[in-house]
Amino acid sequence: MIDVRGLTKTYGRSRGVQELTFSVKEGEIVGFLGPNGAGKTTVMNILTGYLSSTSGEVRIQGLDILADPVAAKRHIGYLPEQPPLYLDMTVAEYLGFVYELKGVKSRKKEHIAHAARMADIGEVTHRVIRNLSKGYRQRVGLAQALIGDPDVLILDEPTVGLDPKQIKEIRQLIKTLGQSRTVLLSTHILPEVSAVCERVLMLSEGVIVADDRPERLAALVTNDRGLTVRIAGPRDNVLSLLRARDGVKSARVLGEPEEGAWEYLVEVEENTDIRRPLFAALAAAQYPILRLAPRGVSLEEIFLKLTAQRAQGEEDAL
Repeated sequence: MIDVRGLTKTYGRSRGVQELTFSVKEGEIVGFLGPNGAGKTTVMNILTGYLSSTSGEVRIQGLDILADPVAAKRHIGYLPEQPPLYLDMTVAEYLGFVYELKGVKSRKKEHIAHAARMADIGEVTHRVIRNLSKGYRQRVGLAQALIGDPDVLILDEPTVGLDPKQIKEIRQLIKTLGQSRTVLLSTHILPEVSAVCERVLMLSEGVIVADDRPERLAALVTNDRGLTVRIAGPRDNVLSLLRARDGVKSARVLGEPEEGAWEYLVEVEENTDIRRPLFAALAAAQYPILRLAPRGVSLEEIFLKLTAQRAQGEEDAL
């Protein structure tokens, strides 16, 4: 669906992105993760044909974005970080303008209504965009990306500036849209990727430094396979039971967050999933699990680890 080979973009003597090679399969929701300045927006602009590359190749559904831009762009819906809205138009007027701009051939009224329904803005199509909340404006931006019924959605920081309720709504909307489309989602927020994406591409200084599933990203860079488990039951008995499980390297108490229930950090051996046997053993002992989750690692920790590894590799190569 999206195929990138050897993509490089230079700005004078500076390099924006360097020899990027990756692909996104049909139906995947992929997070393009990295801090501000990593090169994410540059890649987004090249993928959508808004910016030319210095070298390399980008194909959308087998079509070269530079050699055949009109045909390739028909497959793409793009939501930039700042949605390209005309604030004095009503939502319906704006979507009609986008429809004409994209040269869509299907029946106009029905097509616009369908895009509005997918973006969940059907009840505000009569309103002037200027008077909408930030969350609704973002949804209007998504609706314009859906005009033309593209099979690839490219979203650049789609939840920036939204409140927690709006963020949750937009994330759910993206997951719903991703059921029938390929989605490439650019962000610098790790929980965004964990909540929405099936796979992560992490960019640092214009270079891809990681490509893996979100739940494996922490283990990829830290070898951290820890679980935090909240269990109701006698502390010492539970601790002994945890340490006796096959696949458990160590277990220790973190604290008592609620009366009668203790939180434990359980370190697990590589390539071992202890959740089912752990649940069975605790259930047999009548010690209920109240919470179980992978130990969290922040974006900053992951990023610093990856960049440190890359810098060390470059030094070793000199």
